[in-house]
Amino acid sequence: MSGSKLTKTVQTLALNKALEYLDKDPEMNVQKLMEIVDRFSPEGWYVPQRKAVREAIESKNNWYQLVMKVWDLDPGVRRTFFQNFILNASLLGSARQEEVAEKEGCNVPWAILLDPTSACNLHCTGCWAAEYGNRLNLTLDEMDSIVKQGKELGTYMYIFTGGEPMVRKADIIALCERNPDCEFLSFTNGTLIDEDFCREMLRVKNFVPAISLEGFEEANDGRRGQGVYEKVYRAMELLKSHGLPFGISTCYTSANWQDVSSEAYFDKIIDAGALFIWFFHYMPVGGGAVTELLPTPEQRTEMYKRIRAFRSTKPIFSMDFQNDAEYVGGCIAGGRRYLHINARGDVEPCVFIHYSNVNIRDCTLLEALKSPIFMAYHDGQPFNENMLRPCPMLENPERLRAMVKETGAKSTDYEAPEDVDTLCDRTVPYAENWKPQADTLWAATQAGKKDA
Repeated sequence: MSGSKLTKTVQTLALNKALEYLDKDPEMNVQKLMEIVDRFSPEGWYVPQRKAVREAIESKNNWYQLVMKVWDLDPGVRRTFFQNFILNASLLGSARQEEVAEKEGCNVPWAILLDPTSACNLHCTGCWAAEYGNRLNLTLDEMDSIVKQGKELGTYMYIFTGGEPMVRKADIIALCERNPDCEFLSFTNGTLIDEDFCREMLRVKNFVPAISLEGFEEANDGRRGQGVYEKVYRAMELLKSHGLPFGISTCYTSANWQDVSSEAYFDKIIDAGALFIWFFHYMPVGGGAVTELLPTPEQRTEMYKRIRAFRSTKPIFSMDFQNDAEYVGGCIAGGRRYLHINARGDVEPCVFIHYSNVNIRDCTLLEALKSPIFMAYHDGQPFNENMLRPCPMLENPERLRAMVKETGAKSTDYEAPEDVDTLCDRTVPYAENWKPQADTLWAATQAGKKDA
């Protein structure tokens, strides 16, 4: 047996032993899990986060409450999550990713985002998907090939975007079956989750939905259609009743930021059973972009403050991808932590930035990571030392403009090609307005760390 296989075997046995111990009395023995994680973590791996989890366990605060909610899940699903997400994707996978990245001189992603289809079952206001229809699809074998190639690089986390991925739920389940050592997550409107699909989730054990919500009923149904909000909450009831994990995905704008950052919103999704919520800043991409929906500097600052306040009081894992870049060292796109492959096969550095030099049907995953636009990301990250200005499009548009032009990357937009100057001209005013507030906020954050 090779050294790497022996290491994986030992770590798997250790994790399984710890979980068996926890299952007997999770409230008393949860500390054991962190001891195992600490023992087998690569040097320097998420040290602050692990410290925070240990402190939460000791103080029995909101994070401890969240850990205990995990033990309400189906035991098989819970065990598979720990095996695939903690051990394969995060511990063993991260070590392999670093090894390949050093050898090949390029970024290697922790997660790969895939669009199974351009189709959607809803007709949301302002969205291209329903009008575009079922024209573009990655086949099951193509997705499986991507996953197999990814595992060779150490990538065990796969996330479906769209379109509405659940239009292809039979193929998604088949992909989970073919790759039981990976963890799969899907952004979804939630309306296609039913009793039969919950049974399929229980059977494969390695699939987690992230349900899109934009606030309360009026905001959701005003955009997505009458009765959608009720269907979403029915889906969450089903998932919770089957002991299945799920989370929420929320895009905040100048129109809905107050609702989605309110205590009432947090409490409602927590009561529904959500274990995590991912916040995304509105991105003005494509011909239908509405710049008026971009949050003002004051609104974004308030989002920053509210989410962090609830993070220390509410039993739910929350991440604000635009305001939490300090925890991951800036922009995570371009394969640094993730990349995106659309339903046409174009390999893009970011799910929001549609420029590419390569298509997965014509190259390997590793070749895509070495393509000009991806190497420009690799060589340019971080794009700003202020971690509240991480994005090369939204806060540093001159960086994206230069990268696209210098690499000759082409627009991969589904609807119509968008010139990089058109896109970046749209974000320049936002970047200029946000900079003073971001610099002030970042300076205060850094000063607070020094005083701590």
